[in-house]
Amino acid sequence: MKNSAPSPANDPVRSEANLQSQPLYFNRELSWLAFNRRVLEEACNPAHPLLERLRFLSISGNNLDEFFMVRVAGLKGQQLLGVEEPSVDGLTPAQQLSAIANEADQLTGRQQEVWAVLKEALAAAGVEVMGQHETDEAAEAWLDRHFREQILPVLTPQAIDPAHPFPFIPNKGFSLIFDLKRLSDGKPIRELLMVPATLPRFIRLPGDAARFIAIETLIRQRIAMLFPGYELLGGGAFRIIRDSDIEVEEEAEDLVRYFRSAIKRRRRGRVIRLKFEAGMPEQLEVMIREGLDASEALVSASTSFLGISDLDALADENRPDLKFTPFDPRFPERIREHGGDCFAAIRSKDIVVHHPYETFEVVVEFLKQAAADPDVVAIKQTLYRAGKQSAVIRALIDAAEAGKSVTAVVELKARFDEEQNLLWASALERAGVQVVYGFIDWKTHAKTSMVVRREEKGYRTYCHLGTGNYHPVTARIYTDLSFFTADPRVGRDVAQLFNYITGYVDPRDLELLVLSPHGLRDGLCDLIDGEIEQARRNKPGVIWAKMNSLVDPAIINKLYAASAAGVDIDLVVRGICCLRPGVPGLSENIHVKSIVGRFLEHSRIWCFGNGDELPNRNARVYISSADWMPRNFDRRVEYMLPIENSTVHAQILDQVMVANLIDNEQSWRLLPDGRYERLHAGDEKPFNLHHYFMTNPSLSGRGAALRKSGSVPKLRIRREG
Repeated sequence: MKNSAPSPANDPVRSEANLQSQPLYFNRELSWLAFNRRVLEEACNPAHPLLERLRFLSISGNNLDEFFMVRVAGLKGQQLLGVEEPSVDGLTPAQQLSAIANEADQLTGRQQEVWAVLKEALAAAGVEVMGQHETDEAAEAWLDRHFREQILPVLTPQAIDPAHPFPFIPNKGFSLIFDLKRLSDGKPIRELLMVPATLPRFIRLPGDAARFIAIETLIRQRIAMLFPGYELLGGGAFRIIRDSDIEVEEEAEDLVRYFRSAIKRRRRGRVIRLKFEAGMPEQLEVMIREGLDASEALVSASTSFLGISDLDALADENRPDLKFTPFDPRFPERIREHGGDCFAAIRSKDIVVHHPYETFEVVVEFLKQAAADPDVVAIKQTLYRAGKQSAVIRALIDAAEAGKSVTAVVELKARFDEEQNLLWASALERAGVQVVYGFIDWKTHAKTSMVVRREEKGYRTYCHLGTGNYHPVTARIYTDLSFFTADPRVGRDVAQLFNYITGYVDPRDLELLVLSPHGLRDGLCDLIDGEIEQARRNKPGVIWAKMNSLVDPAIINKLYAASAAGVDIDLVVRGICCLRPGVPGLSENIHVKSIVGRFLEHSRIWCFGNGDELPNRNARVYISSADWMPRNFDRRVEYMLPIENSTVHAQILDQVMVANLIDNEQSWRLLPDGRYERLHAGDEKPFNLHHYFMTNPSLSGRGAALRKSGSVPKLRIRREG
């Protein structure tokens, strides 16, 4: 991370010429596939326990399903409409689909290879998935009874003939098809069997030994029970993915009614992907394609297991020795010092809670105390993904039933959580909460809550701003920041944010917050320009930033300009990155890494040197709900907030960001050609940032306990030169 002054290679004129001759951006979709390959490679990481490796494999399968359901579906829709407009990297929808099909096939092939290795290793460790002829006599007897009593009544085979047209198969539908011959007269028949989603994909045999059999294997073993009097001639399995995106039409008059109908339509979306079991007879493949009207679908064959995402059921086996050591998040001691009173702790000083190392219960407790406190008069809360059993919802309901003014902004356009959010919205409304659904055109993605409390000197506003969702489940596996403050400037700004969402009142003269879609991109560009100006004055120009995705061309171009001016830029981008780093004359001062490990890196943090090397106490540090993508700047309500409290500033900059940058056990470096290479400690001391935060306290949450026990271990950046 060496800062360099402008050199002939960085000359803006030469850089401009280079910009015109070099491909400026990586393709967004292919970059996402590269991220999912990194997730898959964690399934091969010997540092992880076996069942955790299996879980990574399952996650890679689920990720790929959602990618086809949304991103590929959108490209396919453009192709069918004849859209030829290229993306910023120069590829048309048709070209992108071709490249995606090739890369996805390689990825799924790799998934099958990994599954074969893990299956063998798991069997050796006592978790066995048995094949069709691998069960003993006692197991066969139990499976006979189980199939007859628990499986057979649920199965509904359907003949395919002129009197029985091809049935509708839902999204992610897994089906078997059989060609049979009736023994009595030799008459052929074709049967389709949709495996109901209510049936488990794997059946666990009784006993201490963890022995499983896949549902399709069990069905095939007992084909004679399902089709007595028939001989099996051939068959196979297939699985489909449908277009599952919901496009909101501008003329939608009632957003709630629109989403209730759109959720029902989703299951009937166009078939986007069709995967056959390898070896299926060609005539059956043709019949299935025609029956599904899948002539435009991306079709491929699987040599092994269909539906890699279903392997997560095996990962739930009770084998602690094959899983990560359980981790119990800490409760911030600063709040305990105030007798557990969240408001007293926040009033004394700003505090940041680092999830999942510090418990999400702090956020829940903040709202519970607000609900129970007779001096609290109002609560306002955004809800993007609330979760299935959210204590946050319960707290809001309790507050409303206690007579407080409670407003909940429920985002219906939170993909794949629309139905759950509708259910929560109904429950909130019944309790007397004022439920607002935000904008038709934009998603409310900002994670904010505010509590107005009556105190001795008048009303005081307490705010929580998070980089993640109000979701207690993901808060155990996503790394995020929860910032609490009673700063009146933040309170006034957050109040304007809520008025903007609920009443379309444009924010004016914000004191600290910067919001999208009104000015967030411009504000970020101004900060980058500030570092460019520092470099031009021969002072250090330095940017550190952490996010999930980097796609926005305007921001990428601004970063290229900063690199050309000599600004040293270190980016931690977990997922999609369209910026091409390390290209001479374009981006040689930009370094990009991705971290994939036990926890999902999710926090958004942006740091600017402000005339000195990072980290330094005068640096400009921001937290945000936004990634650097066009949708976050133009089609979502997002925020960025400067961190001014010195302890919180040091925790985020000196702890969180430095740990991300020096990690060498879970990190991948993005190369100029788009490949990622895993970092290795080499001669350096191994450093795993997740392990570090699991075993070391944070700064702002420790309070007096930090002074008594000594400082948190100091992290240092090793600088070149």
